[in-house]
Amino acid sequence: MPFTLRRLLPTGLMMALLAGAWAVPVRAETTLKVIPQASLRVLDPIWTTAYLTRNHGYLVYDTLFALDANFKVQPQMVDTWTVSDNGLTYTFTLRPGLKFHDGALVTSRDVIASIKRWGVRDLFGQKLMSYTQSMDAVSEATFTITLKEPFALVLDALAKPSSNVLFIMPERVANTDPQKQIEDYTGSGPFVFVKEEFNPGSKSVYRKFADYVPLYAMRYLHGTPDAARLAMRAMALQWNFHPYGARTRRADPTRRSPFHDLNGFEYHPNWLHNLLIASSMGGRKL
Repeated sequence: MPFTLRRLLPTGLMMALLAGAWAVPVRAETTLKVIPQASLRVLDPIWTTAYLTRNHGYLVYDTLFALDANFKVQPQMVDTWTVSDNGLTYTFTLRPGLKFHDGALVTSRDVIASIKRWGVRDLFGQKLMSYTQSMDAVSEATFTITLKEPFALVLDALAKPSSNVLFIMPERVANTDPQKQIEDYTGSGPFVFVKEEFNPGSKSVYRKFADYVPLYAMRYLHGTPDAARLAMRAMALQWNFHPYGARTRRADPTRRSPFHDLNGFEYHPNWLHNLLIASSMGGRKL
């Protein structure tokens, strides 16, 4: 019988399995100082193909797709996607909980505006746009790309790993004229660019973004999106039991589990209530 969290959770054995999930020493935040091979002067990774600006982009922004170690396209900001039978309509749904550095949720409108601006500057983007009939926001989290005729490289274009990378920006920023540089550097990536401390050619400062939602890498470890979400709920639940989580909540009652934004799992003072919700494949926000 396969050893999976799906089978263990309903039995209550999850407690023993995950007892050490948070049993790791808490490390203090550190400052990493790097001297790049050149000076960072241009901050718009869509406006220029400079690798230093591309690297800056990967710190500040996130992407819809990426390539794995075998150069296969894998989802990054995207949760699920489908392709119509005729190969003309691609439907994408974003992962829940994605936020920009200003606290706003990442929406389909932001994505579409970002694709359009990138599609003007990048050669692969221009090719994709030449096949594109329309891009539409179906909901806050779902959007479609409808083609004029089948184009087999849609995902490859969206996952392009180097300059120009399709970095997702807020709609207000992505609406900037593609021939002009952006002046607002709000992203949704792992680090916040500290504009006030930027000294071109001398100093660039990035601060860790506390609300960054990491890639659902666990979906590949657990086999299916549902199994991955279940594992995430299990680890979120562990926050209620492990001494580290308890100490952290006592020190800061507003502190949320690091897994909160991955599935909307909220916490309840009653641990049994939490266990029942976390054990459900249809976990919901309370």
